[in-house]
Amino acid sequence: MKRTGPTNIVLRKMIRLLRKTAKEYNASIWSAVAEYLEKPRRQRIAVNISRINRYTKQGDIVVVPGKVLGAGILDHSVTVAAVGFTKKALEKIKSAGGKPLFILDLVKENPRGSNVKIIG
Repeated sequence: MKRTGPTNIVLRKMIRLLRKTAKEYNASIWSAVAEYLEKPRRQRIAVNISRINRYTKQGDIVVVPGKVLGAGILDHSVTVAAVGFTKKALEKIKSAGGKPLFILDLVKENPRGSNVKIIG
């Protein structure tokens, strides 16, 4: 069976850029995120705000290689980078003083991937 990968052109470009940045800056975190994003949509990660709250501290930087959902409470400010957010998740991150980003924006800010956690 032939493996096809994602058909979304934006996602494919994101994966290529993640791999290129991983090689250029020797940052294996971006190649790991690219691996997660290459999975089929039904296997892609969806993370609730409650899980982000449970596994992070104040000021952490988190990458979700999928979508952030709005179930739960966030009681500290966190920078969250993901492929997509629900409206509730965006509201809760902003109200806690956090910063929602898309993955490519985080890659531009922090190409070495230092102090970044993957939550999945």
